[in-house]
Amino acid sequence: MSAAMPAARPPAAGRADGAPRPAAEVLAWSRALIDPGLRAVVDGMPDEVRAVAAYHFGWLDEHGRPVTGDAGKALRPALALLSAQAVGGAAADGLPAALAVELTHNFSLLHDDVMDRDRTRRHRPTAWSVFGANAAILAGDALLACAFDSLTGAPPAAGASARHVPAAGVLAEGVRTLSRAVLDLVEGQCADLSFETRTDVEVPECLRMAEHKTGALLAASCALGAAYGGGTPPQIGGLRRFGAYIGLAFQLVDDLLGIWGDPAVTGKPVHADLRRRKKSLPVVAALASDTPAGGELARLYLRDGPLSDGDAARAARLVEEAGGRAWARHRARRLKADALAELDAAAPAERPRAELRALADLILDRDH
Repeated sequence: MSAAMPAARPPAAGRADGAPRPAAEVLAWSRALIDPGLRAVVDGMPDEVRAVAAYHFGWLDEHGRPVTGDAGKALRPALALLSAQAVGGAAADGLPAALAVELTHNFSLLHDDVMDRDRTRRHRPTAWSVFGANAAILAGDALLACAFDSLTGAPPAAGASARHVPAAGVLAEGVRTLSRAVLDLVEGQCADLSFETRTDVEVPECLRMAEHKTGALLAASCALGAAYGGGTPPQIGGLRRFGAYIGLAFQLVDDLLGIWGDPAVTGKPVHADLRRRKKSLPVVAALASDTPAGGELARLYLRDGPLSDGDAARAARLVEEAGGRAWARHRARRLKADALAELDAAAPAERPRAELRALADLILDRDH
């Protein structure tokens, strides 16, 4: 399969003047750095799941023909690479961590799509809807196994002459960090699924769910990058907290986009979360608002039977009228402020700090 896939682009060069790059440029740089390693990982997977993973990453179509698709934003690897630089290391030092968190993220996406029965991701049919649920689950399992293997060292980065192999202590801590993040992610996903059949979900437990489901892996991305970059324990801790705060903000924005995002931009069906009666953060905040709109939403949202397209549109309007949309936006802004305070306290190098701040801005302002 490797011969059939289109070649990855070379990594984007940094700015000659050393000025901080805008978020879009940082994400393109991150994607270009990790793509060769991702392709090498997928090439080494068992035949039965290799095509599924390559399809999921947007490299092949359902018939195994090369295509140029959307492989995602590469936010988590960007956090790892910048965190390595922030504590005085090189981006190449953080490459094993960057590969590991991107593989883990895509493991979770493959499984989430099966559990949620979502049929669209990144503007194309989901892997399970093309290859079947079993194949998608196994491909996700393979990606997770490869994530832990990636922590042992990444292939040579562009311009480097050797494989980057972490010290034994860093590797052991990296495995513990990623294991804890995966366990948190599983706990968060379990809670998210249980919420769909409950009528008594409260805001604090919904926040805890989001902290585990989304915040844990972004926190691990920063902590792993800082550890592989040679950071001190206080620096690693500060960057971990930065990632946790922006991770929760990311989930809040994701929940807003799940209700009010433009399907042409998000690549997901309109009101899909509402039709599935997901207890997302704006919805739970609206249900807890003790407002007439919140009460009407409860009668609509918590009754038996599927929501029609009209019911889902009405639910979106009621969430906004009950204050759920404004609450989520305000909470995301507060989390961003907390994240930036942690970032500044970690005293990172100036350019990666500015670029990490740009990513935090992007998280709040993104449309997909």
